[in-house]
Amino acid sequence: MRYQVPQFIEVEDKIFGPLTIKLFLYLAGGGGLCLIFYSLLPFYLFVGLSLPVIAFCLALSFYKVYDRPFIIVIEHAFRYTMGTKLYLWKQRPAEQSVTTSPTAVAPSRPLVPTLSQSKLSDLAWSLNIKDHIEQ
Repeated sequence: MRYQVPQFIEVEDKIFGPLTIKLFLYLAGGGGLCLIFYSLLPFYLFVGLSLPVIAFCLALSFYKVYDRPFIIVIEHAFRYTMGTKLYLWKQRPAEQSVTTSPTAVAPSRPLVPTLSQSKLSDLAWSLNIKDHIEQ
């Protein structure tokens, strides 16, 4: 028995003309808020409050940052701002290698991680594979 596999599952359906349901709700919410401002406030307050609301709703609907929707950017900014931040730092003792004579031992080298032969060959192999895939 054959089953049809869904395709294009990441593309949202267009409900209202060229707009998806999310885009329509963002724009309708902003328009409704501007209508409330128009009916309750004097004209200069209406204009002053409506312009940021309109700009925000248009950004939610159409603006993308690195091909990600603006609402995702706002969510990440909110989580970063409200989340806890824990920074740990452990101070290393200062090296005391003061030499006065030319025959003294050279200062110690900074700690450099070493690679074993197997790790180095694995790394070289993975770089070669990635290089061939990109070509």
